[in-house]
Amino acid sequence: MTNGIQQFTAGSHFEGKDPVVRQIYDSLIKNLKRIGPLIEEPKKTSIHINNKTALAGVATRKAHLILTIKSDRKLASPRIHKSEQVSSHRFHHEVKLTSVSDVDEELMTWLRNAYEMSA
Repeated sequence: MTNGIQQFTAGSHFEGKDPVVRQIYDSLIKNLKRIGPLIEEPKKTSIHINNKTALAGVATRKAHLILTIKSDRKLASPRIHKSEQVSSHRFHHEVKLTSVSDVDEELMTWLRNAYEMSA
């Protein structure tokens, strides 16, 4: 704690999790950094990934990640297990990532769009 405010780190989100969870996250960040600079902002229950504004959020689970991606449209894919329209032109889509191979071209296309939206 600093000044009565608890500090969260990206690393603390991986404590007690299967090693694959960190491997998926590392692959995700490595691929996102190829698009451009980003900021990892650890929170209590998730890690926000920002360009100028948030483009995605990562929640760690025992053996997988839940990735929430910002979008300007509804995405149609069996990979998306939850979608929410948060405003007229904003959607949040949740994708469960269980292996490094889930960080593929389709996912990166969605994240590239989210990155551009958050510029």
